[in-house]
Amino acid sequence: MNFITKRSLSRRTVLRGMGASLSLPLLDAMVPAATALAATAAKPVKRLGFVFMPMGADMTRWTPRSEDTLDELSPILESLAPVRDRVTAFTNLELQPAYPGSHATSNSAFLSAARAKLTESTDYFLGTTVDQVAAKAIGQETQLPSLELAMDLMQTVGQCDNGYACVYQNNLSWSSPTTPLPAEAHPRLVFEKLFGEGGSKSERQAALRKQASLLDFMRDDLARVRKELGPADREKIDDYLDSVREVERRIQRAESGVQENPEPDMDRPIGVPASYGEHARLMFDLQLLAMQGDVTRVTTFQLARETSNRTYPDAGVSEPHHPLSHHGNDPGKIERMSKINAFHVSLFAEYLEKLAATPEGEGTLLDHSLLLYGSGMGNPNLHDHTNLPVLVAGGASSGIQGNRHIRYENATPLANLHLTLLDRAGVRIDQFGDSDGMVSL
Repeated sequence: MNFITKRSLSRRTVLRGMGASLSLPLLDAMVPAATALAATAAKPVKRLGFVFMPMGADMTRWTPRSEDTLDELSPILESLAPVRDRVTAFTNLELQPAYPGSHATSNSAFLSAARAKLTESTDYFLGTTVDQVAAKAIGQETQLPSLELAMDLMQTVGQCDNGYACVYQNNLSWSSPTTPLPAEAHPRLVFEKLFGEGGSKSERQAALRKQASLLDFMRDDLARVRKELGPADREKIDDYLDSVREVERRIQRAESGVQENPEPDMDRPIGVPASYGEHARLMFDLQLLAMQGDVTRVTTFQLARETSNRTYPDAGVSEPHHPLSHHGNDPGKIERMSKINAFHVSLFAEYLEKLAATPEGEGTLLDHSLLLYGSGMGNPNLHDHTNLPVLVAGGASSGIQGNRHIRYENATPLANLHLTLLDRAGVRIDQFGDSDGMVSL
């Protein structure tokens, strides 16, 4: 640990133990002195998060009823009511680079705003995604420049959709036009990535078997830190450690509850919660812990892969998602698809509420985070990439207002929003993808 004068902690203070490390959230003691320079050095950092929803939405049930605000939320967006003042919805954003129109390009263009090379082989070519542009600029001071998460195992290879290699559907993030970044779907592996340090995987697992929790490794270091802190900071640390321990318990419960299944879900990793909802909540909570401890400032999360045949009993839908998305204008299929849309949004809404309830500096974690939620497809029945379902949340400390519905008379590039979010996060570039300007937030 690095201490600064006047009994202050460094913003980079890390608790350490046998094969484990834990960065602390922003504490009052991390402001070294009552000076403008010190306050600037310790103020909350800005973060960017991207959440991908597959296969578009029923836009009649998605589009907010109010012309300019979210005062009248649509059926799919109803769960956002508690945080509507932190959310902006967009109508008539498009992804021209995703045409001629496919599931593969819906996924690949969402964060790249680039046209994927049509190939079934390893000579794939796309573009650097917006999250990785941000990671190169604001992610270099953290343990992980970025964190890529998913809900499905991405093991399919070869050709997956209309002549496009599976790599385009499997990966949201690309650090270069030829370098896709695989996402992790197993909570245990994400947990170890965030809090593990040193040693081999087998050594860490052996150590964990000897002690009840990863946090036990840090008991001595934590005791020393607590002596340097006031009551308010001790409470913040205790709350943070309780959250870490609870996430670890949930992971352990999922692993201990694994049972032999004659018909396993081939897309779901072994040892994750059996319920999709609980799995997704766990992955969202891991993102919250990663941002709260400043382990990373850039995240991406794929709620399901394109062409996913998942069913959603949590939402009352027993039919696979992909066939429902090709609804042929059948009212019953559209309604069931919209239930899946609403369920996905509700999980995002829960995440926003947790971020809004997490104090940081003079605001909350949500105030200091810019989050984009959406899909690269509009009407999945047509495989179109116009009038995309897109939301932006958070960003109050970056001057972003909420409770807004922004409607464009003419189709507007999604890349304009990417360029704007980069700018608000302090990343200044002239153009991104097919952008032709900025968005007023």
